[in-house]
Amino acid sequence: MRRFGFLLVPGFSMLSLAAAVEPLRMANAQAKEDLYSWDFISWTGAPVLASNHMSTAATLSVEQIKDLDVLLLVAGVKVVDYGDEAFFNWLRSACRRVPVFGATSTGSWLLAKARLLKGRTCTIHWEYVDAFKEQFSGVNMSGELYEIDGNMITCSGGSAGMDMMLHLIAGEHDYELAMLVAEQYMHPAIRPAHDDARMKLQSRLNINNSRLVKAVEVMQTHLDQPLASAQVADRANMSVRQMERLFQQHFQQTPNQFYMHIRLEKVQHLLHQSDMNITAIGTACGFTSVSYLARCYKQKYALTPSQERLQTRSR
Repeated sequence: MRRFGFLLVPGFSMLSLAAAVEPLRMANAQAKEDLYSWDFISWTGAPVLASNHMSTAATLSVEQIKDLDVLLLVAGVKVVDYGDEAFFNWLRSACRRVPVFGATSTGSWLLAKARLLKGRTCTIHWEYVDAFKEQFSGVNMSGELYEIDGNMITCSGGSAGMDMMLHLIAGEHDYELAMLVAEQYMHPAIRPAHDDARMKLQSRLNINNSRLVKAVEVMQTHLDQPLASAQVADRANMSVRQMERLFQQHFQQTPNQFYMHIRLEKVQHLLHQSDMNITAIGTACGFTSVSYLARCYKQKYALTPSQERLQTRSR
C-alpha cells in the first residue's frame, strides 16, 4: 500500500486537493483492496482553510512523515508570501526523507523557495508561469499539465491533478484500472502531460481569424521588448492596415492599445503573484521607466502599481 501525505497550505485549492485524492480512493474501490492511503498535514497542526473557506483537519503531524511514500504540497492563492526559515528547513528535510515528493497547483513555488528544484523540471498553475519564470530563472518551468522528474512530481492544479494521479495509477498497477477510475468521474481520457494547460487562444478570445490569432501570439511572446506595429503585422503575414481593421472589429481597440492592455495585465499578475520589485516587473513587461509604468497602470486600473501591491498584501 502506497501512503500519500498532502501538506495543506492556507488558501489551498480544494479542487486541486480533491483531484489528487479522489483517484486514490476510487482506485481502492475498483481494485477492491487498499492500494493507497492518504493523510492531511498542517504545518501548525491546526485545521487549514482552503480558498473557498472550507476547513480541513490535519490527520498527520509534521513529525510523522517518515512513514510516507509520497509527500505533495497543495497550495493556492496565498503562496507567494507563505513560509519562514523554519518551514523551509523542515520542507528540505522532509523531501530528503520521503521517497517521492512534489506539489500541485502553486505548491511548486514553495519547492522553488526551498531550493528543491535546482536542475529539475516542474510545472505550476498557468496563471503563475510568468511570475515563476521571472522569480526563479534557474528552474526549468515547463508549463505542462504535469511533470514527473525522477522522484519529484508536480502538476498545474485543478483537474490536471486527476490526470497526473491516473498516470501514476496506470504505471503502478495497470492502464485498465486507471481507466475504470477515470470512467467513474466521467473523465473520458487520461490527458498526456503536454496537453494544453490553458484554453486555446481562439477559445479564450472567441476569435477564429488565424492572422489575428497570430498577431496576438506575437505580442504575447514579446512583452518584455514590445515590437512595432509593422513588425507584428509582418510576422502575422498581413499589412498594418489589415491588422488595425481586425483589432477594431474584434476588440474595439487599436493594436497598440491591445498590446498595452496585455502588458499591463502581466504587470498586475506579477504584482499579485511575486515579490519582485516594481522596477524589475516593469522591465519584464517592457517598461523602461517606472514613472511611465505608473501612469499607464493608473489609467487602466485607477491605482499605481505600489498601491495595487499594498492592497493585495492587506487583503
